[in-house]
Amino acid sequence: MNASPEHDFKGFHSGFIAILGAPNAGKSTLLNRMLGEKIAITSRKPQTTRNRILGVVHRERAQLVFIDTPGVHKSTSPLNVRIVDTALAALADVDLVLILADAAQPDPASEAYLLKRLEGAGQPLMLALNKIDLVPKNKLLAQMAAWSARRPFEAILTISALRGLEIESLLNAMQQRLPEGPPFFPEDMLTDAPERFIVAELIREKVFRLTGEEIPYASAVTVEAFKENPKKNMIRIHASIHVERSSQKGIIIGRGGRKLKEIGQAARTDIERLLAARVYLELFVRIQKNWSRDTRALRKFGY
Repeated sequence: MNASPEHDFKGFHSGFIAILGAPNAGKSTLLNRMLGEKIAITSRKPQTTRNRILGVVHRERAQLVFIDTPGVHKSTSPLNVRIVDTALAALADVDLVLILADAAQPDPASEAYLLKRLEGAGQPLMLALNKIDLVPKNKLLAQMAAWSARRPFEAILTISALRGLEIESLLNAMQQRLPEGPPFFPEDMLTDAPERFIVAELIREKVFRLTGEEIPYASAVTVEAFKENPKKNMIRIHASIHVERSSQKGIIIGRGGRKLKEIGQAARTDIERLLAARVYLELFVRIQKNWSRDTRALRKFGY
């Protein structure tokens, strides 16, 4: 958006909003729904998101800049400690905190831990109870009363990120609570994440969705080559899926390479939609022993 005289932004609201919640509350699904584009990966497995992801929602008289964060929970493993620190670091410069809670399957321990970590936070808090399509109304009302007794909130709303229920009401409520001011980003910008990062995340999502319980939490993805051919509207991508043990490598490759092919085909479909180009995607599986407990490896993989 081009710079304009200051009076052009009278009545225009803009600001940063951190989305916080327990693992599997639906934060990434909500961000994608509000953006109308998939930039954050989703899965039924908890802790899908590991990094902070910024998404920009452009409205007629507002710009809402969301910071999607990993699920906040108590943990001692080096990877999960970094994940939680990443989530809470998002509080440093935001104007509003949106707590997202799973109304269908509450996580009392993680929710209590999150509220404790938010003690003393200066930003206003809003609460959205998610997955209301799965909860009877009387139970939903009881949850709203229980949350309001725990902490004063600017507003408590009920939504379904997956079904798109009451999302407009949520956006309106957040917009009203942001300060007046000019937009921070151009109108065509949806995220500050580089394309390579989103590509790696989309591949990792397919690993989450298409493999068993142990594999997702022992896997990381790096993009090693990203070569564009504008004349052919084609992009060649070489990426590696890193695991901790040879048995995990065998599971990801699958019999005759079938599982790796399935992961690659599913990822390529999303990547082509994102980049609006044909994609040649080549995947490799590499063993990095105990990377999730190795500080140097965590830094190498961006954690």
